Amino acid sequence: MSRSIIHEVEGDILLTHAQAIAHGVAPNDHFDQGLALALREQWPSMAKDFRHYAHQSHPKPGEVWMWGGTGGTRIFNLMTQEGDHTNGAKPGKASLANVNHCLRHLRQAIDKEGIASLAMPKLATGVGGLDWESVRPLIAQHLGDLGIPIYLYTTYRKGKAAVEPGLAVPAGRA
Repeated sequence: MSRSIIHEVEGDILLTHAQAIAHGVAPNDHFDQGLALALREQWPSMAKDFRHYAHQSHPKPGEVWMWGGTGGTRIFNLMTQEGDHTNGAKPGKASLANVNHCLRHLRQAIDKEGIASLAMPKLATGVGGLDWESVRPLIAQHLGDLGIPIYLYTTYRKGKAAVEPGLAVPAGRA
């Protein structure tokens, strides 16, 4: 299989031209911090659908839930953080074991869904609390040979589109 090209980019992940975004959450996430909050503001129905899914399915750390929105938007919610479903429980910190499981499940979902490009933040390093130098090799290990462009948003620049090499800009999104 061909190697993915993993690009570290600067910019606002909400302006990505990648087909899908993957980010870390807790199984009981309220989407009220960090990138999850920004995604909730951009796609309020995703957060509502996640709450319904979590209430019905009680997902566990290490699992992945994909949300599909209008216009082909795909967001992979990776349960990198701890968090139980008891009333009032707060999302917990991420673990490398959870990240490892999530990335394995993400790879399977990318294959199954036929995803052609993926954007990710520095997974599980914000609210999740992990060290990027520990997480980055796991991304390369699990996604490095997918044969699709992967854009790691390592520096946030609000309102600035990143240069995403190898991606054609969809009509109307330039």
